[in-house]
Amino acid sequence: MKYKKTIIITGGLGFIGSNYLNKFVSLYPDRLFINLDCITYAAHQENVHVSKEKNYRFEKIDIRNISNLEKIFLKYKPTDIIHFAAESHVDISIQNPALFVETNIIGTHNLLLLAKKYKLDKFYQISTDEVYGSLGVKEPAFTTNSTIAPNSPYSASKASADMLVRSYTNTFGLNAVISRCSNNYGPNQDTTKLIPRFISLLLQKKKVPLYSKGENVRDWIYVEDHVDAINLVFEKGKKGTIHNIGGNQEMTNKKVTETLIKLAGLDESYIEYVPDRMGHDFRYAIDTTEIYRKLGWKPKFSFSEGLKKTFKHFENKLK
Repeated sequence: MKYKKTIIITGGLGFIGSNYLNKFVSLYPDRLFINLDCITYAAHQENVHVSKEKNYRFEKIDIRNISNLEKIFLKYKPTDIIHFAAESHVDISIQNPALFVETNIIGTHNLLLLAKKYKLDKFYQISTDEVYGSLGVKEPAFTTNSTIAPNSPYSASKASADMLVRSYTNTFGLNAVISRCSNNYGPNQDTTKLIPRFISLLLQKKKVPLYSKGENVRDWIYVEDHVDAINLVFEKGKKGTIHNIGGNQEMTNKKVTETLIKLAGLDESYIEYVPDRMGHDFRYAIDTTEIYRKLGWKPKFSFSEGLKKTFKHFENKLK
């Protein structure tokens, strides 16, 4: 079959990438999806439920290896890239910053070099709101005009990758778009992350480790809302544009923890306050006015709805 598009999806065995594939592979039978993943601790084959679809392929590839990447380009002749692959755990970035430089910066640049060489139609960089740094309690939410001020090796590596993508548009004319999203949660998320980790511990009736007093604030978005926005940006995002994606659900980590404890039928004695991590950003928040105005997108799931679905997913997984 001749496909209208052949899209490389990097990191498609991970959390957000797998949710994207699970929703859109079957919705676009005229597109071939090539999932490239090196299968780290946060990636699992069972995350992808569409692996038997005719328009899905998987290749075990490390984006840091440009010669192996180029073989994929020659084999499949891709038309587009949606670049999910990244090292994304802030705590690990503090322990091993070099890994984040190699994967998030060098890996992204390898993809950009090949996208330029083979004249791809679109390069889509999936980024994070953490590139903007931290907000105070009363400061307005981040917009696409906010200053880039990353505070962790993770966010610095993502900001660096974003700047490389921008440079390839301005210097070489590459048709690239970037989106920066707030904290995701939902099915397939690695259990090192706050929500799935706490759910897993609570289901085992173990205490959850909450940093400091739990006062740090995050804007939460259910992963299905995020992948819907990604699909819209891929279809309609214009060359050189940046799109902020948020859930409009700001909440302290303590409030999130208390909600999870209630869902588990337990009490606050299951919270164990632990020393804060280094460079812990106080607050993230995304202003979604611009993406709604330009693309008509807004989140569908409330935090309560999304969290119940997420809790049920991990509850079933642990049975």
